[in-house]
Amino acid sequence: VTLVSGHSALNLSIECNTTTVTPLKQPIVFELEGFHVPPGYSSFLFVLALFNYMVVLMGNGVVVCVIIIDKNLHRPMFVMICHLVVCDLLGATAVLPRLMMHFLTGERRIAHIPAIAQAFSVHTYGVATQTLLGAMAYDRYIAVCEPLRYHAIMTSARLHSCCGLAWFVALLCIAVLFAFHMNTPLCGNIIKHVYCSNRAILRLACRSTPINNIYGLSMSWSVSTGIFIIIAFSYFRILQASVKRSNVDSGVRSKAFQTCTSHLVVYVLYEIASVIIIVSHRFASASQDIKKFFSILFIIIPPAINPIIYGLVSKELRSSIIKHFTKQVFHKK
Repeated sequence: VTLVSGHSALNLSIECNTTTVTPLKQPIVFELEGFHVPPGYSSFLFVLALFNYMVVLMGNGVVVCVIIIDKNLHRPMFVMICHLVVCDLLGATAVLPRLMMHFLTGERRIAHIPAIAQAFSVHTYGVATQTLLGAMAYDRYIAVCEPLRYHAIMTSARLHSCCGLAWFVALLCIAVLFAFHMNTPLCGNIIKHVYCSNRAILRLACRSTPINNIYGLSMSWSVSTGIFIIIAFSYFRILQASVKRSNVDSGVRSKAFQTCTSHLVVYVLYEIASVIIIVSHRFASASQDIKKFFSILFIIIPPAINPIIYGLVSKELRSSIIKHFTKQVFHKK
């Protein structure tokens, strides 16, 4: 009896292990864990998410339209702001519509291809924001430190090359990151997050993915450190140039401040959101919903606030928005 029982237990153990590591077959449908929504709060959270998304669309849409319409704003700084706006819209659109669906209908399922697309868009948004801010720092450095040669250096070709390089680096880094998904079998379908990400999907892999982990950490550290060095160097030189020239012209310092403030505020806001995400995951006692909220902080807050920062700090952009808005109001009357 003991032998038979032991043999049966061994077979049961083998069957359980086999079931656990059996790779899923296509079509794979994931289920997002999402937020725990108390009864009666779904509609309220849907309205909040919808309001946030409308603010993102309207704010960024106004900035892009005004820059396109006003020929006086067809300059490198505003062209780069347009690229940042596109990047913000990419990140917000990748997450907020599905989050609204989750609040409104309780739908948590997402197919494999849309899941990869969402994760790819979110990671591209994160890296492209940094690389574009790095390109913008270079533009501000040339504008303040080499004002007489600015137009000769920052030509149309160089401007588009800088923006294209920023997008290329971001897309290449993320494409390599997701190349590891191609031959990785998955043994689970429950994503313990609000949205799909590289790490959340690969946690469902049947085997460990050390290469992906090493590359992901190395890539994130390299991009963040590299962009920080570029921005720190640019603003150090800008500060030096402003102090030297302020002795001759008192308006130079204030002009440099106005020129660079919006860029610096956007970068600092993005970094603060990133630090909050990292710190929140270090507190084991914090609720999962709080951690999930902080994890989407850099997707829902900066895209909504950035257009306000551009409009408040940039006098030219603010004046152009007011002028076109006033013109539309009087035209309707």
